Amino acid sequence: MPTTSAPPAFPYTDQDLARFRETQQLAYDCAEQVAAWIEPGVTERQATAKLRRCLVRAGVQDFFHVPFAWFGDRTAFRHFHTPLQFFAGNRKLQEGMPYVLDCAPVVDGYTADIGYGGKVGDNPVWDRLAQDLKVYRELILREVRARRPLNEVYAAVDAQIAAHGYDNRHRVYPGRVIGHQVTRTTARGPAGVNVFGFGVRTLQTLGRELISARLHGRSPLWADGRASRHAPTPGLWAVEPHIGFREVGIKFEELLVVTEDDAYWLDDDLPHVRRWTHTQEATA
Repeated sequence: MPTTSAPPAFPYTDQDLARFRETQQLAYDCAEQVAAWIEPGVTERQATAKLRRCLVRAGVQDFFHVPFAWFGDRTAFRHFHTPLQFFAGNRKLQEGMPYVLDCAPVVDGYTADIGYGGKVGDNPVWDRLAQDLKVYRELILREVRARRPLNEVYAAVDAQIAAHGYDNRHRVYPGRVIGHQVTRTTARGPAGVNVFGFGVRTLQTLGRELISARLHGRSPLWADGRASRHAPTPGLWAVEPHIGFREVGIKFEELLVVTEDDAYWLDDDLPHVRRWTHTQEATA
């Protein structure tokens, strides 16, 4: 039977964190380039192809998972019943539609996993959800700093979603995850090759982490079940609260640093944070 042991020491140097931050900035920069290019008539497949090309040109060598794009009600994962429905399809963007771009590039083994929400034209529901996402970023950081078990942090997010009158959409992800650990990939499998949307090196590394973590009563996957009934494990976590209201969904995804006695977001210079700051300044 797995037994809970003392959590591992924080495994990264300041130089490592700088490289993770660079990879995350690269990912968001490419997402913003695609967001500036996107327009009505573009399909999800065209958007993911554009995003992949941008990432590769920027020096990405591999992917934790292939890029995703969701348009319209697919941003809220409506009528999703199988994992295959997460992959980009022929849905065309229309005026007023929300969209989500998701990518997870790897550069020299340093991995990022980001989510970028946007809209084309006017969408007041999206505006409200986009602003309210700020509450979840603050809530998650506060709860993790308090060293609450990960499944309880998940429950606190659920309670806030209910208080807002929204739906929890990250529960539709495989494993119901709101996040997962990110490491520096050290596997020797072929770069750029993916199986079921995940890089071969990712699967090798994740498999080792799952085995090691379970032996110590922990999990690198953050959900609401028994496997997440432990304090936050030191390391880097890709966190993605995903909320929805009717046909509109939105999320952010970014890296959370968890040390032995503290936690902080790896970078505050990100599109959604800048948007909240701009809104706050405009209404001050």
